[in-house]
Amino acid sequence: MALSGFLFLSFRIAQILTLIPIVGMLAWFVHGFVVNNQLTPTYILLLFITSVLAAAWTLATLVTYLRARHSALFVALVDLAFVGTLIAAVYELRAITNQDCSNFSTGSIYLSLGPFGYYGRQSGSDWSLHINKTCAMLKACFALAIMNIIFFFTTFVSYLFMRISAGKSLMPLQLLALLVHRNHRDRDTVVVKKEYHSTRHGQRRSSRGSYDRRNSPRRSHHSSSRRYYV
Repeated sequence: MALSGFLFLSFRIAQILTLIPIVGMLAWFVHGFVVNNQLTPTYILLLFITSVLAAAWTLATLVTYLRARHSALFVALVDLAFVGTLIAAVYELRAITNQDCSNFSTGSIYLSLGPFGYYGRQSGSDWSLHINKTCAMLKACFALAIMNIIFFFTTFVSYLFMRISAGKSLMPLQLLALLVHRNHRDRDTVVVKKEYHSTRHGQRRSSRGSYDRRNSPRRSHHSSSRRYYV
């Protein structure tokens, strides 16, 4: 339990420290697309929404750590869901790995960045003045997202370990109580059966004894009367 709690606190803090930069950088991209009345690309929007939700979740579970321990299975499932969502977001942003940020002027991402890429340069937008910086920010978000996949998977495993260890600590006590209960129950049943049989046997013996005692004087008297008349 102490090991899983230590892993939880350590990786929750690491998640918060790495998710906040992702939220900040991608919020700048989202704001630029909104100001220019353009749709935000999927590879930015998906990672941004996931990072915002993940940051809120990690902060909430860190503050309510004592309560989260009692619902370890639910927290583990939510962390596993974030692992899957982050993998999808990283997959959408995978094209940034092939870009050279020292000369960012080609590629599918460069063409789809709107005011931050090809369209911004052609229209003279201020959002595309630092195009190489834009590429570096996307690569940083990509790397931090991969780190959070590892972090969330680690907290998922630690929560499962917490759940399993808590279950194993209770199982021997429950098994011992069940065995003691069944043992006492079997003993009581045997005693009742023995007392029942011994009581019936005693009653039969006592009834036979009383019957013989009652009939014995009559037999003796009858025999003496016969001797008297003969």
